[in-house]
Amino acid sequence: MILQVSIDDRTHRLEVPEALLEQAATFFAQLDRDMDRGWQLGRTWVEHPDREQRCRIVADKLLTAIEDGNTRLGLLMAGYLLDRLPELESVALAVDGEIHDHRFNLVAAPDAAPVVDIETATPALGLDKLAALARAGEEVTAVFKVGRGYRFSVFDHASGAWRDGPLCGVEVEAARLREAAFKARYEALQRGRAG
Repeated sequence: MILQVSIDDRTHRLEVPEALLEQAATFFAQLDRDMDRGWQLGRTWVEHPDREQRCRIVADKLLTAIEDGNTRLGLLMAGYLLDRLPELESVALAVDGEIHDHRFNLVAAPDAAPVVDIETATPALGLDKLAALARAGEEVTAVFKVGRGYRFSVFDHASGAWRDGPLCGVEVEAARLREAAFKARYEALQRGRAG
């Protein structure tokens, strides 16, 4: 797997072997446990960093590893980012010390489905049009800003948790994906699922 890392006007092409992701799973889990205790993000203490915040923390560690010439640590940090953000293509790291300025460039196929499989994440309700429309509006959030990107979330009934849609660089793309997710949820709520 390849991760392009931009620092100022320099670009680093980090080649992370697939095997490293499997071998480093324990290390990645330890990073998550460390972050579970809370973390200082810029001027703010965050009790429970979410996925995007954790990736910003690790991106900061990646910046330090590259600046220190620590190739092994750099590959591990890049591996964590690729593991936690499978759609990640490149990252632009801010050297000014502002963790919120790291930018993630995520790619999704033009017709990519949201992270949640709407069919399996929707209960079999067989609602009428108005009820399905109202329920879909409650279960698919509006597009919101995350750092310099945009995304939406979908409620997953199977796990009882909100699942993030893909992080998009432009609001229009996030809105298009959100509209597709909303339509799929609306139709699934109307139809329900047999059996």
